[in-house]
Amino acid sequence: MNRIGIYVDSMNIVRNGGYGMRYEGLRRFATRNGGQVVRLNAYVALDEERAGSDPNYNATLNFISTLRDLGFKVIEKPIRWFTDESGRTYGKANADMDMALDIISQSDRLDIVLLLTGDGDFCNVVTMVQNKGCRVELVAFANVSSRLRREADLFVSGYLIPGLLPVQVPLSTPSWGEPGSRVRGVCTKYLHDKSYGFMRYMHTFGKLWITDTRQEDSPYKSVFFLEKDLPVGLYPEELPSRDHIFEFTLAESDKGYLAQDIAIIYQYHS
Repeated sequence: MNRIGIYVDSMNIVRNGGYGMRYEGLRRFATRNGGQVVRLNAYVALDEERAGSDPNYNATLNFISTLRDLGFKVIEKPIRWFTDESGRTYGKANADMDMALDIISQSDRLDIVLLLTGDGDFCNVVTMVQNKGCRVELVAFANVSSRLRREADLFVSGYLIPGLLPVQVPLSTPSWGEPGSRVRGVCTKYLHDKSYGFMRYMHTFGKLWITDTRQEDSPYKSVFFLEKDLPVGLYPEELPSRDHIFEFTLAESDKGYLAQDIAIIYQYHS
């Protein structure tokens, strides 16, 4: 059984598209193939002055308590305040060094490191851990270093993981993957001469390397779409693309599911 360590740069994730991320969903994703989580570290910024005097700071304190309830060790990084030349005051809380040292020192007893950050400063950490025999999987949302994506053994956009980030739809909307639900995926095939293509979305967790949706044990599903339903401003010449993250509604048709109300959620850059 694989031993798994999860390391979350919460400050980076919140700033870059991951606000509202469900940490319990992250744990389920990490153990999708039956591994055992032995380390769960979350690095969080804490304004110590506000924590002791401002009742409106309860949301942050509750967030920290919730992480601990889920089994995470929370490493609190005090916010330090600075004043620039124009007199503007700003705060900084950098957990990079603590997180890097923890990953490197603890990886001797791990088989898989699940890293949540988009910060390219972790590229060397990834290489060091891989050289020790660990597999490194990367999950992040927006503004992810292209080099970090290449260095990791696997990069999965957090937007594509079912249930990891709430979909902004009415409460009555069906659950992810059911008819009428909103899901997120990428375009894997587009026939320019016929003006239609196929999106692929993650239906369940499991063997992510089985990308052929025709395989029974693939965690992915394919859905048909028409060029006329693509969002305004997207040129069909850009497709297929794994860098465009789409959100769409699963509509039933005589050919299976049809993607409708397609929107671009995010676009990665090489």
